[in-house]
Amino acid sequence: MPIALIQQAYHQEQTLEKTKEAILEASKNGAKLVLLQELHTKEYFCQSENTEFFEYANDYEEHIKFFSSIAKEAGVVLVTSLFEKRCAGMYHNTAVVFESDGSIAGKYRKMHIPDDPAFYEKFYFTPGDLGFEPISTSVGKLGVMVCWDQWYPEGARIMALKGAELLIYPTAIGWFMSDSEEERMRQREAWIGVQRGHAIANGLPTIAINRVGFEPDSSKVLEGIKFWGSSFVFGAQGEELAMGSVENEEIIYVNLDMNRSEEVRRIWPFLRDRRIESYGDILKRYCD
Repeated sequence: MPIALIQQAYHQEQTLEKTKEAILEASKNGAKLVLLQELHTKEYFCQSENTEFFEYANDYEEHIKFFSSIAKEAGVVLVTSLFEKRCAGMYHNTAVVFESDGSIAGKYRKMHIPDDPAFYEKFYFTPGDLGFEPISTSVGKLGVMVCWDQWYPEGARIMALKGAELLIYPTAIGWFMSDSEEERMRQREAWIGVQRGHAIANGLPTIAINRVGFEPDSSKVLEGIKFWGSSFVFGAQGEELAMGSVENEEIIYVNLDMNRSEEVRRIWPFLRDRRIESYGDILKRYCD
């Protein structure tokens, strides 16, 4: 199955048009599944707490129409990441998946919400309430989660247990340039490593699509974030199938063997050997 990861920087008013151009280019090059990064319609506004940014969610329905039309025009299954206004005062960080005919195949509301310097997402987003449910599409069952979900093996496992054929994470993560070079590399390697582990533990291809470029903090309180790109695809044994650059906008193409998970799970039957009767403690906050 041919897929395309669109790794982009933020281009202010030109962002939506550049995204459309990239989707259509990916389609012309044969992609059947096209994946976009987290909150790709705007700058990463969560660097500060500012009630004015809630206005961005008013575009949710227009963005649904916009990306629906592009998915249909391109004839691709399209994974987007949008700022959803559910009602007055309640907002979600939501991945919406469009079928190749433009219809909505399903959506996922981000479950794990961070609250760290320059990643003040708890101010903006209510935790998701749709659970970890794979989304059925014409190209397979997609286990779509979002960014901070990447660090939690529980979500990846539940998606696998419910029949997901791919794990997909739209992402916005980067460095503070005041950190040492060594610290920046440790962070990036940890981010790659934990998701490679999801691929291996579940016998599933695992994909992350990240932003690139420097985005200043609009409040000028913090230094801004340099997003580290590095969008990737790992195969069902954790083998690297593709890795994007840390600097450049690009479309990353991979042709996935959708039979590989079956082959891998026959020799590494991790799901068979789970001792589910012994895992009750996982439902506790901490085992005192």
